[in-house]
Amino acid sequence: MDFFDSLHISGSGLSAQRLRMNLISNNLANVNTTRTDEGGPYKKKEAIFEAREYPQKFQNILSGQIESKLSEVKVLEIVESSSPPVLKYDPGHPDANKKGFVAMPNVNLVEEMVNMISATRSYEANVAALNAAKKMALKALEIGK
Repeated sequence: MDFFDSLHISGSGLSAQRLRMNLISNNLANVNTTRTDEGGPYKKKEAIFEAREYPQKFQNILSGQIESKLSEVKVLEIVESSSPPVLKYDPGHPDANKKGFVAMPNVNLVEEMVNMISATRSYEANVAALNAAKKMALKALEIGK
């Protein structure tokens, strides 16, 4: 594994966690949205991550060398939650049904905040790995001095 492989792996993790944070922010922003273009309340969105084999370099394939399989993070897809909307009794709301219940988004504030903290910590871990790789490369350059 060379310097650029570690940068690529950490970079893919940073991109994945940034997307996760954007989805969480979107979920929190729409916690009270009862009307969408599709009809009904907003549905919580989540990212599905997948570990993928890091593509081998052409020089390694050509020379027949087999390196250890490194992984990178890719977002496989973004899915909407299948859980039903939360019914809240509010007969004065314009979207209330005949019984006075309003279908609210299936977004749990506490769960979203825990997910946000988790995404933040994962992002910070990838930044730390990126900085460690950078420091090692700088130290390696100082050897020749």
